[in-house]
Amino acid sequence: MKIGIVLYPTYGGSGVMATELGKHLATKGHEIHFITYSQPVRLSGLERNVFYHEVAVSDYPLFDYAPYETVLASKMVDVVKRENLDILHVHYAIPHASAAFMAKQILATQGINIPYVTTLHGTDITLVGRDPSFEPVITFCMNESDAVTAVSESLKKDTYKHFNATKEIQVIPNFVHPKVKLINNIQEIRRRYALDEEPILCHISNFRKVKRVDDVLRMFEKVNNKIPSKLLMVGDGPERYGLEEMCMQLGLCERVIFVGKVRETQEVLEISDLFVLPSETESFGLAALEAMTMGVPVISSNTGGIPEVNIHGETGFMSNVGDFEDMAKNAIYILEDDERKKTFRLNAIARSNFFDIDTVVGQYEDLYKKLV
Repeated sequence: MKIGIVLYPTYGGSGVMATELGKHLATKGHEIHFITYSQPVRLSGLERNVFYHEVAVSDYPLFDYAPYETVLASKMVDVVKRENLDILHVHYAIPHASAAFMAKQILATQGINIPYVTTLHGTDITLVGRDPSFEPVITFCMNESDAVTAVSESLKKDTYKHFNATKEIQVIPNFVHPKVKLINNIQEIRRRYALDEEPILCHISNFRKVKRVDDVLRMFEKVNNKIPSKLLMVGDGPERYGLEEMCMQLGLCERVIFVGKVRETQEVLEISDLFVLPSETESFGLAALEAMTMGVPVISSNTGGIPEVNIHGETGFMSNVGDFEDMAKNAIYILEDDERKKTFRLNAIARSNFFDIDTVVGQYEDLYKKLV
């Protein structure tokens, strides 16, 4: 099949999943056409059967804001016609679903019937989409989609709760690649950050309030008081300055390392002993799943789609949002016993196999075939 994929080309979860989906479909012989405003970060440009079409938005004095949605719809029409696409798959409802609807209507007037799939990823529904100024358009475009998917049962329920969605929503979860050994000299790399006897805890996010990154530090303080440890804070964002100030107040500057943005987070996860995800809300918990793939147990909140990934007492532990004391207790329970830690590691890897890329991408292929 010839598949057009519309996405945000950034480090965000929806863009990463959409890019990896397209790349994997290409390895199976499908022809993939990415349509967005810049080359996706996970795309090298040299992949076989993969093509990138840039949506170029010009500045006009008449507009205060560039009309990206309109230009995107026009680009989708152009690519569908020129490349003879079979189907469009848009990731993130705003503004991709509405642009796809517009493109489909334009193409229909020219005798071309192109189905489109809308995949909901999280904040497009739980945060942005619930804004009254967006809700009517999002509801309409979801219901007009030929198929709608969501990355978790939790997100599916939220969508039905907050929108008048009449379209059946199919849950197709996020996915991961099977664990690959990345580092030969892992112990040498690990010693850059910690002594051999010191556990390494890790947090990866965009450092926004919804991630509750301050709870990571509060939890770590209690863990470190019991078991001398190191904490790797991977990423960047608006809360970083406050976190650095908090480290000084708690006397943790020698224990907490701000790594910054990392392109391949698997390399950090491979040297970690625990992954911490205390988010206020998560539509799926992709960061937790990526950690589990590398055999890293997860200490998380119990919100959104996280319980569908992290199994309490098996792959890690979950606590109520904001209960960093319980998170610290659970972290200590895993770290204080090597055999127990090994069991949680093995359980994490086993659980991640349920989200293997081949299994999940096969569900998308079945959906495409049904629509085409």
